[in-house]
Amino acid sequence: MSKDLIINKTLNEWRAVLVENGEILDYLLEREKDSSVNHPRVGNIYKGKVLRVLPGMQSAFVDIGFEKAAFLYVDDAYMPTLDEQREMAQKAEAQRKEQSIRGKIIPDELSTFTDAVDMRLRPDSATIESFLKEGDEIIVQVAKEPISTKGPRVTRHVTLPGRYVVYMPYIEHTGVSRRIENDEERDRLKDILDTIRPEGKGIIARTAAEGSSYKILKNDYDMLVRIWKEVQKRFEKQNAPFVCYEDLTFIQRVLRDITDEDVDDIIIDTKEGVKEIEKFTLKYLPELKGNARFYDETTPIFEKYGIDVEIERGLSNKVYLRSGGSLNIDQTEALVSIDVNTGKFVGRKTLEETILRTNLEAVKEIAYQLRLRNCGGIIIIDFIDMEKEENRQAVYDTLVEALKKDRAKTKVLPISDLGLVEMTRKRTRDTLTRILCEPCHYCEGTGRVKTVLTVCYELVRELNKTLKNAPANAKKISIFAHPEVTARLCGEDLDLIDTLEEAYGVTLQIRSENSYHVEQFEIFG
Repeated sequence: MSKDLIINKTLNEWRAVLVENGEILDYLLEREKDSSVNHPRVGNIYKGKVLRVLPGMQSAFVDIGFEKAAFLYVDDAYMPTLDEQREMAQKAEAQRKEQSIRGKIIPDELSTFTDAVDMRLRPDSATIESFLKEGDEIIVQVAKEPISTKGPRVTRHVTLPGRYVVYMPYIEHTGVSRRIENDEERDRLKDILDTIRPEGKGIIARTAAEGSSYKILKNDYDMLVRIWKEVQKRFEKQNAPFVCYEDLTFIQRVLRDITDEDVDDIIIDTKEGVKEIEKFTLKYLPELKGNARFYDETTPIFEKYGIDVEIERGLSNKVYLRSGGSLNIDQTEALVSIDVNTGKFVGRKTLEETILRTNLEAVKEIAYQLRLRNCGGIIIIDFIDMEKEENRQAVYDTLVEALKKDRAKTKVLPISDLGLVEMTRKRTRDTLTRILCEPCHYCEGTGRVKTVLTVCYELVRELNKTLKNAPANAKKISIFAHPEVTARLCGEDLDLIDTLEEAYGVTLQIRSENSYHVEQFEIFG
């Protein structure tokens, strides 16, 4: 299977995709206006000043130097003591064993402590107003970039990612990436990390650490410790708000975050980019050394590899399946809804078999579209109803398997009796649609406008009200409206105008205004 990293630069815009057999696994975009100078990037560390503490929401807003204040939730704001961390770890381990004995599914907040750092580390008695005050200067890290009208979300639980390990200066923890599935390798890495990690500190082995030696992991860890010490020095010397640490350049972040060691080629259309890739891979990714190649053909690189076509599909509400079926994908502020339809696909045998084949094909496309569009939050999938329980289970199992390619954390519930799947996908950056599109200025983002006939009758009702209240000597009334509305009033609905003129003894003058919205009209008399 061919896996390539394709990078494009157009003036001040960078785009990168990780492609496997023509399917986009990950897509990143950055423009000059989105640089850390103007945009709080995930991973950046700031010295911030607490603007407001909201006990009713158990959260605070922190000024980190941007137009919109950063949002800090109580669980991300509380800094647990070492004893509290160890006590919570013991409780989590005990409950994990108890759940395992009973044969029950372990809740995420309990099972993740051994593999990640998203466990709740705050006792119930610790409310945000008890440890955080307005005017406090604190160190925070961007966990989520601004999305839509919301500001960035930040946390005080700082993590510094390297190539092989992640360093956590405030949380005592040893973990291994979930993507490393071999138990022997996981145990080997944990033993190494425990010898590297000082008391009170945390370290997680990333997927790239699989098979790595003690020396490689130790060197990566030591580099991150040096970076953290420099961050602390800046925090002590500067006044808030101030950026204490900026993440890597776009190319370096792409190589660190979305590039796998099994990438066959790194194709980029700038010579400077090739040099930067070679320099970075020589130092941090020796397994990718020599894989970078300069693209100098006349056809744009994203067009050559079919990326532009896939992005256009990712912006459309309707996605067609090869069988003739289709997906209707609607993204709203509250949730993402996906409706599966058979469309032109009529199948060959039974209706149940036709439905099953359509749903199974839809599953793979849904998992792909969620990654491509970077949909997050609550997602509802409306599959075509299946009568057989084994068919429902097959569709569910296929969906879970397809989502394993996703780097974002997902949680999927079984198919309900109504044929619905409820799932969540972790959201860390804005969706493809919000990045590349803006709400329609004409319909104000609703996706629809009133019909010409509807506007005509609204105008007639308003005109009727105006004529009733008009003085007795009124002889002429002027109507200004959109050309399509006036054309209708002077054509098919001219009888309505004639009736009003006879009833009130006035002359109605209808005039078109090209600058008017189709729903806009004015009546003067």
